[in-house]
Amino acid sequence: MYWQPEAANSLLAESQSRRIVRWHVGLSSYPMRFISLRVTLSVVGLLPAALFNFALAADVAAPANPPPATPAPPARPTPPTRQPDGPGAPPFIVVGAKPGDPAWHAATGINPPADTDGDFLIGPDYVPAPELNVIESVPQGTLQQFSMDSADSKFYPGIGREVFGTVDPANPQTLIVKTHPVPYKRTITVYIPHQYVPGTAAPFIITHDGPKEMGKPDLSLPHVLDNLIARHRVPALIAIMIANGGGDAQGSERGLEYDTMSGKFAEFIQAEVLPLVEKNCHVVLTQDPDGRATMGGSSGGSAALIMAWYHPEWYHRVITYSGTYVNQQWPFNPETPGGAWEFHRKLIPESAPKPIRLWLEVGDRDNYNPNVMRDGMHDWVEANHRMAAVLKAKGYHYQYVFATNAGHTDRRVREQTLPEALEWVWRGYPLMVPPPVKP
Repeated sequence: MYWQPEAANSLLAESQSRRIVRWHVGLSSYPMRFISLRVTLSVVGLLPAALFNFALAADVAAPANPPPATPAPPARPTPPTRQPDGPGAPPFIVVGAKPGDPAWHAATGINPPADTDGDFLIGPDYVPAPELNVIESVPQGTLQQFSMDSADSKFYPGIGREVFGTVDPANPQTLIVKTHPVPYKRTITVYIPHQYVPGTAAPFIITHDGPKEMGKPDLSLPHVLDNLIARHRVPALIAIMIANGGGDAQGSERGLEYDTMSGKFAEFIQAEVLPLVEKNCHVVLTQDPDGRATMGGSSGGSAALIMAWYHPEWYHRVITYSGTYVNQQWPFNPETPGGAWEFHRKLIPESAPKPIRLWLEVGDRDNYNPNVMRDGMHDWVEANHRMAAVLKAKGYHYQYVFATNAGHTDRRVREQTLPEALEWVWRGYPLMVPPPVKP
């Protein structure tokens, strides 16, 4: 589906730690899953054209003695299906339901209104949103990529673990994990809309778990933004897709970045990522928190809210899919002993409302006790139900989507709902509307 120059990637990986790749993307075909790309790739300051072309044709020999494969982790048990009227569930509005329809059966392909707060149910059947398609008459934005080396970071030099941790017998709310330094390279992928005016401060959205490899951008969000911006359903915003530092959960770099209940990750992005985006991509990013959004799935979702919660002076708009509002923080912090579970147990209920607008989703078969922790704080459905309840009680603008027949960060759900989620979360922000045509 994507351009995959393995040999070129091998050479690129040996180049300088910060690299810029500019993509000028012309697209043909319609369904996102069958897109063919006409791509022009320019690598700034890396390789002469002849050497780059040679790299594409080179054969890459396999190592003589490949390292032994890492044992696959045991399969997770299948999560139970939680009923829409189960414990803690809010009274859902079944989207598009008509009299006589089966119970808890939403209209296929229909999303909640983009101008309405509240609790909604979708599914069990899903249809990819038409905004995922490429429309020839719609102006296409451009993509640029560069990489960051952990050796240059003052915030995250890189950690990892060999094996998953064990429950701390002195504190069952945390794990004992043995970690060690693990350097990494982080790919940053930047979408710049066609409508961006150079030199002007643009609104933007940060997305977590961005594409990991140079030369292999994910085009679903750019396609959606092209269509929404052209129809004036969202502002002409820049999307900054940030790859994680590697691994998952406690003891990993990704877990340290995403699951830590503090302002550190937002501070890392503010100090180290955004200046490079402006420098390398020749754009200006707004300082207005109302023009800044964050988005992610799973721990990337809780990280999105963590950024806005600890730095509301920087971010006001948040989208989360299967948000990890559970106890996954490591190392243990006695100020937030339940990790992100504290959002709905203490932080939101006991704090004055913050200027945060939150769209959140969970699947009826979402994660349930996926690891060795058994502390009563590892049910993703319960956690998201509780989030919706406290947000409503405190008067937040929120839209909560319960997806039936859906798992953790279910791709079908995201493909149907992403345009509506973006339109809802940007509601109230000024749109660039062309002036009326003079008679």
